[in-house]
Amino acid sequence: MKIRLALRLARVMVHLVAGLATCALVFPLASHGLRERLTRRWSRKLLGICRVTVEQAEGAPVLEHALIVANHVSWLDIFVINALHPCRFVAKAEIRAWPVLGWLAAGAGTVFIARGNRRELRHIFKGLVTVLEEGQRVAFFPEGTTSSQGEVLPFHANLFEAAIDAKVAVQPYALAYLDLGGRYHPSVDYVGDTNFVDSMFAILEGPPVRARLQALPPIDAIGAHRRELAEQAHTAVAQALRSDS
Repeated sequence: MKIRLALRLARVMVHLVAGLATCALVFPLASHGLRERLTRRWSRKLLGICRVTVEQAEGAPVLEHALIVANHVSWLDIFVINALHPCRFVAKAEIRAWPVLGWLAAGAGTVFIARGNRRELRHIFKGLVTVLEEGQRVAFFPEGTTSSQGEVLPFHANLFEAAIDAKVAVQPYALAYLDLGGRYHPSVDYVGDTNFVDSMFAILEGPPVRARLQALPPIDAIGAHRRELAEQAHTAVAQALRSDS
């Protein structure tokens, strides 16, 4: 068992180094389409090494151009979404400090936000609007932190304003991690005193994981208020997870 775990961990580290090299050497010269293809392929391989299979649940058609919001369960979330529908992500600043994965997320264009920094938030907000106006997908986790599976914390409304200003729809995604019996997987929750290293080992040592992503009907942002968008998105995700459990 220890040898098997060591081999999986070694494969993860080699794959992470390859990802860092791609971000440093290829991404600066790559087109948007190539970056998306490389991101999708890399994310799928990482998940495969971790024995996480990804499935797109039946739901609404996925928009090519939207502000994406999802419930936040694990460090796996970004890679699950990118394995199916690559996005530019907005994430909390703490992720930047994660070993290797933080550097990789930064190299892939993730925007990090420090809590309580209003000046930085205004600057980042303008950048998000610009990216959305350019026709890209931008994604973030409006709970602001991870939550236990089946639970959805209140959505913070601030960044929903970007969809209103850019005149794009908000599309919620519902994320769940299941075991082979269809129950919530016990190794994935990233809450309480769990740190990144503990979570990584729990997933590598635990039974295989089924990551289930469901795209929900888009919400029109034109003429809406950010709090209304946040509430509607929260309700949609919570209802989807209740029906999935």
